[in-house]
Amino acid sequence: MMTKNFEDFPVYLKSLDLIEKVYQFLQSQSFEKEFEFNNQIKRASFSISNNIAEGSEYNNNRQFIKYLKIAKGSCAEVRSLLIVSKRLKLGSENKAEEMIILSREISSNISNFIKYLSSNIEKPNF
Repeated sequence: MMTKNFEDFPVYLKSLDLIEKVYQFLQSQSFEKEFEFNNQIKRASFSISNNIAEGSEYNNNRQFIKYLKIAKGSCAEVRSLLIVSKRLKLGSENKAEEMIILSREISSNISNFIKYLSSNIEKPNF
């Protein structure tokens, strides 16, 4: 049975898990005055799930791949911000590492999704 709705994609569901973890992470008192950081990591984490959702609605593998690549970039941005948080000793280092691992899983899942979609693109007949 083929999945048709983005809400059912395992990678989309993992991206929602990451958003939840980011929000919990930012509850630490050390982030109280880090408005720019908080805003940036929230926006980047939302971008992952939103680009998966938006790209899937085009019903076109080439378009979907374009949005998945953007989602993958946003995933790297979240990971980079988490690495920065560890270096600056903001929040729990263990929670940051847990999210870094999850972001790597999401990135890998997106890569696999792109490979799958790429293999199902009609080649032009020249």
